[in-house]
Amino acid sequence: MRNISSIIGGFVRTVSLCLILSLSLSVSVFAQDDIKEGETLYKSKCTSCHALDRHLVGPALEGMSERHPDEEWLVSWIRNSQQLIQDGDEVAVQLFEENNRMVMTAFTDLSDEQIKNIIAYVDAETAGGGDEEQGDASQIAASQDKGISPWMIIGVIAIAAVAIAIVLVLNRAIQTLEKLVEANKDAIAEAAEEESDRENRFLVFAKAFVKNKKLVFFFVLMVVAILGVVGWKVMWNVGVHEGYMPVQPIKFSHQIHAGVNQIDCQYCHGGAYESRNASIPSANVCMNCHTTITGADHYDGSLSPEIAKIYKAVDYDPDTREYGDNPKPIEWVRVHNLPDFAYFNHSQHVSVANVDCETCHGPVEAMEEMYQYSPLTMKWCVECHQETSVDMDNEYYDQLIEAHEKLKKGEKMTAAMIGGLECGKCHY
Repeated sequence: MRNISSIIGGFVRTVSLCLILSLSLSVSVFAQDDIKEGETLYKSKCTSCHALDRHLVGPALEGMSERHPDEEWLVSWIRNSQQLIQDGDEVAVQLFEENNRMVMTAFTDLSDEQIKNIIAYVDAETAGGGDEEQGDASQIAASQDKGISPWMIIGVIAIAAVAIAIVLVLNRAIQTLEKLVEANKDAIAEAAEEESDRENRFLVFAKAFVKNKKLVFFFVLMVVAILGVVGWKVMWNVGVHEGYMPVQPIKFSHQIHAGVNQIDCQYCHGGAYESRNASIPSANVCMNCHTTITGADHYDGSLSPEIAKIYKAVDYDPDTREYGDNPKPIEWVRVHNLPDFAYFNHSQHVSVANVDCETCHGPVEAMEEMYQYSPLTMKWCVECHQETSVDMDNEYYDQLIEAHEKLKKGEKMTAAMIGGLECGKCHY
């Protein structure tokens, strides 16, 4: 009886301790999440014009909260500085004049909480404090001051209430179990004896089973059947690379390019509209944008290491904006790879059948790293062909109809009239 009581009591103390620790850490965890969100927003919204410690297009953001301690004013300035200037705010007008009347982009799509998270991240990154430990403490304190919201407090209170309820229920369960054990000592002893008898009966059954050759044969047959089914399933999926995501030489983010910046797929993969292969874009295609976008290649005032890899590949100096004579190709790792005996033509699906890229490649605009979304098996392709309706309203089928009309009239019809000049007919 006391063993059960001590075990459950220890469990109650452990649960209580874990819940207390979770309560004490919840505020700091929430605050760190807000700092992380602020970092993401800062890098996507602010780094094209601002750095933390030096002037770019706009002023350095270090000490921003000290220069403007009124957080509500700072939130209004970041959201729409021109509105404050038009309203005649003296601080806003003065700041506008000090920065050579440079117009700041309005961020009306951000909420107050998101802007405060950006401010908290800037304060945490630029907080001074002597040694490293003091700097870390000031960052945590700043994040906690700016990251707590009413919903966090409500969540903490709810966790505390659940913890108290669990402790009360477990204490009541301990008392009930102690009473039951005390009242059923004899029954427990009898149950222990029956358990021992059952163990002995199991040994007797096992010996009898081994001696019965028919039962042993049936059991072995069932095991072989189960292993056969499992083996068939494993062999059926050989060569299926669904979810395959290799490590690339450059961490290219489709989420930023196709999602955030909404760059059309055909800008980089132009071959999908006119040839069998979608084609991997050359580094020169990357440089079409990265030589003109101001500040997009910098994070926290320094050159992004991934963009630096592109510059190295094309032998480009971002300081002098000149190209060298020693470019090197980027060795991308292929993600989607069909067997050699399978023929797939991108242009037929994209230009003729009007199939969206997402049908096969999945939500590319949400992928931080590219991976194989679909199984790309024969069964998967056949099911798509059985379910997809043919769009007859395009030039390809107009040419086929014209060719068949000539054939009906007995006129001459060449192979070129029905796609015989397409490169993919001969060249794989």
